[in-house]
Amino acid sequence: MHAVAALEPSIHPHHGRLAAAVLLNTALLILWLGNYTDIDLRLADAAYDAASRSFPMQHAWIAEKFNHMILKAALSILGGAFVALCIWDWFRPSRRWDGSRRIALRVVAISAVLVPTAMSVLKHFSQSHCPWDLQRYGGTEPYIRLLEVFPAGLSAGHCMPAGHASSALWLVALSAFWWPRRPRMAAAVAGAMLLFGGMVGWMQQLRGAHFLSHTLWSAWIACAIVYFTYKFVKGLANPMPFSYSSVPAATQMQIAKR
Repeated sequence: MHAVAALEPSIHPHHGRLAAAVLLNTALLILWLGNYTDIDLRLADAAYDAASRSFPMQHAWIAEKFNHMILKAALSILGGAFVALCIWDWFRPSRRWDGSRRIALRVVAISAVLVPTAMSVLKHFSQSHCPWDLQRYGGTEPYIRLLEVFPAGLSAGHCMPAGHASSALWLVALSAFWWPRRPRMAAAVAGAMLLFGGMVGWMQQLRGAHFLSHTLWSAWIACAIVYFTYKFVKGLANPMPFSYSSVPAATQMQIAKR
C-alpha cells in the first residue's frame, strides 16, 4: 500500500518552524503556570468544600459516571473504530479516497492509540499527587510542584499528566483531514477538540482528581504527538498511490516518468 505524496499539496517550510516555536513556548508557559503561580491551588480551592472536607463534585453523576465512565467508553469505541477503518483501508483501499484522506485517517488512528498510551506511561513515572490526596484537601500527602525536589521516602502520586483528558484529546488529530488544504478549518477543528478535551479534564479537576497544569500538560503532549505523527506519516508517503488504478491514466504516466 502506498501514499500519494507527489499528489499532495506542499507544506511551507515555515509551518514546521512555527509549530516548533508554538510547542516550545506553550511548554514554557505551562511550566511557569504550574511552578511559579498558584493557579492550580486557587482553582482546586474553589472546587473544594472546607466544611465537608471534600470535593462536592467527586461523586456527582455527571462527573463520575458520565464524564469518567460513559464518555470515556464512548470515546474509546470511537478511537477503536478509526483504528479498524484504517486497518480495513490498508488491506482493501477504496478508490474514492485520495492520499490526503488516507494520511489523515492514519494520523487519527495512530493518535487514538498513542495519545492515551503516552499519558499512561508518563503517569506511571510521575511523582505528582492528585489534589484529593493532599493534606490541603483532607489527604495525607504534601503539595510538591513539578520542579521542586521530591522528598525521599514519599510515595509517588502517579497523577500527572491528566490521563482521563487524553481520552478526548486525541481528537485533535481530526484536524489532519483539512490540513494543509484548508488550514483555517484545520485550526478550528483542532481548537474545538482542544476545548472539548479541556472540558473533559475540567470535570476531573472539579472532582479533585487533577490540577489545571495536569490537564494543560496532557493537551500539550497530545498536540505534540499529533504533530509528529503527521510528519512521520507524511514522510512515509511516496509518489505511488494507494490504489494505482484509481489515479487517472494521464497522472499515472506523469508519475511513471519521474
